[in-house]
Amino acid sequence: MILLGNIGATDQREKTLVFCATQAHALLVRDMINQLKTSSDPNYCVRVAADDGERGDQWLRTFQDNDKTIPTILTSSQKLSTGVDARNVRNIVLMRPIGTMIEFKQIIGRGTRLFDGKDYFTIYDFVKAYEHFNDPEWDGEPVDPAEPKPKKPGGEDADPNPKGEGEDDPTERPKKIKIKLADGKERTIQNMIATSYWSPDGKPISATQMVERLFGELPRFFKDEDELRQIWSKPDTRKALLDGMTEKGFGREQLTEISRIINAENSDVYDVLAYIAFALTPIARSERVEVRRGQIFSHYEETKLQAFLDFVLGQYVKQGVGELDQEKLASLLQLKYHTVDDALVQLGSAAAVRDAFVGFQQYLYSDRN
Repeated sequence: MILLGNIGATDQREKTLVFCATQAHALLVRDMINQLKTSSDPNYCVRVAADDGERGDQWLRTFQDNDKTIPTILTSSQKLSTGVDARNVRNIVLMRPIGTMIEFKQIIGRGTRLFDGKDYFTIYDFVKAYEHFNDPEWDGEPVDPAEPKPKKPGGEDADPNPKGEGEDDPTERPKKIKIKLADGKERTIQNMIATSYWSPDGKPISATQMVERLFGELPRFFKDEDELRQIWSKPDTRKALLDGMTEKGFGREQLTEISRIINAENSDVYDVLAYIAFALTPIARSERVEVRRGQIFSHYEETKLQAFLDFVLGQYVKQGVGELDQEKLASLLQLKYHTVDDALVQLGSAAAVRDAFVGFQQYLYSDRN
């Protein structure tokens, strides 16, 4: 009860994932947290499990929206171990045994996403999982706390001999390396010496091997950039492509890591795939929007509809291509207009709004030439 009381007191700006032993256990924990919660909202803590179906998926999408504080806590058993990209997760609670090192690292990875003002997260390990999965290569050796430097006379802490102009910057910057893939072209990646990645069969691989594996898989899905663009410009075919890549071991988390490796964190996943497959230089999402906004609006001249599409483009720039999924339409309408009904009063029929939301994407991803 003390544990649940602490979880229930979580700041609603700091979200929490609780991993339970079974779906029934997750339901029990959800009910106990809601009994102890300080929030008056009945959906402060919800369960997201296989039995919850589409309702659970909707709760998960809302939880991932960093502009929303409810639900604040999700309980589950297996469903949230992978594929949850919620950047403001501050607490990971382990209340079930963890089977493998890979699963342990995937679960812990739910808390590593960066967010404004977030520079740490907390793991509550009530099953002693860390004792079974000690990995010095991953964790490193314990670091002794830095001893405070003695203050200099007069309260001044500045170095009396600062480095002069032109001397080496003491801050180590990530180095870049080039790799040549089977097409004979080079790709530039960050030299991630201290980072380990994992193949689908659970073996550690380097950043170079990860990029090489993705390059080898991509011809299964598209033969050239035109086909990639056609697939990517429609939400349903884009989802099918991403689902297929997930089955090959390149889900959202792996693609996010690769975007970091190639220094394309502000680019679209489309650019990541085009860079790996065809050595095309990635562009930022903001740049794509600025270049294509006029073309998009020329096809949708109604002012209020333009305002909604401009809002969607802003969310795309901030959050990524996931904001363009068909499943996001309702939550985007609610975010801008408070309710879907209020949105339709201003924008017209649901079918017209849906057609515009799906249709404008072909102009967003049109040939940059």
